[in-house]
Amino acid sequence: MRSYNRPRRRAMKTLLVSAVLLCLTAPALAQDSPKLSAEEMHRLHQNSKAYIAFLEDPKRDEYQKPHEVIMALDLKEGERIADIGAGSGYFAFRLARHVGETGRVYAVDVNPDMIIHMNLAIRDMSVGNVTTILAPPDDPLLADNSIDRFFICDTWHHIENQTKYLGLMKKMLKPTGQVVMIDFQKRELPVGPPPGMKIPREDVIAQMRTNGFQLLKEHAFLPYQYFLVFTRAAGASE
Repeated sequence: MRSYNRPRRRAMKTLLVSAVLLCLTAPALAQDSPKLSAEEMHRLHQNSKAYIAFLEDPKRDEYQKPHEVIMALDLKEGERIADIGAGSGYFAFRLARHVGETGRVYAVDVNPDMIIHMNLAIRDMSVGNVTTILAPPDDPLLADNSIDRFFICDTWHHIENQTKYLGLMKKMLKPTGQVVMIDFQKRELPVGPPPGMKIPREDVIAQMRTNGFQLLKEHAFLPYQYFLVFTRAAGASE
């Protein structure tokens, strides 16, 4: 399996510059408590370099627990995964390590700057199994019956027409495929967006059920987020 741990001078320079920009553009963020107001979240999204630094902040690992998340997914070599709202590639490159050279991760994002950032990382790390997709907000632009797993982390609350999106996902998902939803609990938290931007866990489960999915399993080890795994409901049509 290919190694992804080679030095990345260009990527490191980018992150260093981004870290400086983050300090300049988002001074309201507390050092140990990156809780954002709606206005601060909007400003952060407008500055891609600062947002990349925010996404890649090592402190995120403390609550996001990326290794534990990946292990809980029990990925298989050869899987094709769609990372919706891939951002900086925080999860996309981790997922790629576990699906092997015969697998593929489709890193989907609506922000051209995020796509550029991931493409640079793909080049600098010689990653052969990640494909970036610059997509519109309402369509991940994936082929029907091509995806083993949709991975959606901290993104679902950004998608406006969720019913349409779920309909497309159902067509793109293989019959035995899964949809992984990780998002912030709808309460006051020391990290993440304000409660008004969040979707309650119960609403996500109900929405998925209405659209032909059933809850397969739930993991409870993330301190601030729910972690839900869905599969197509029995008898649900595409």
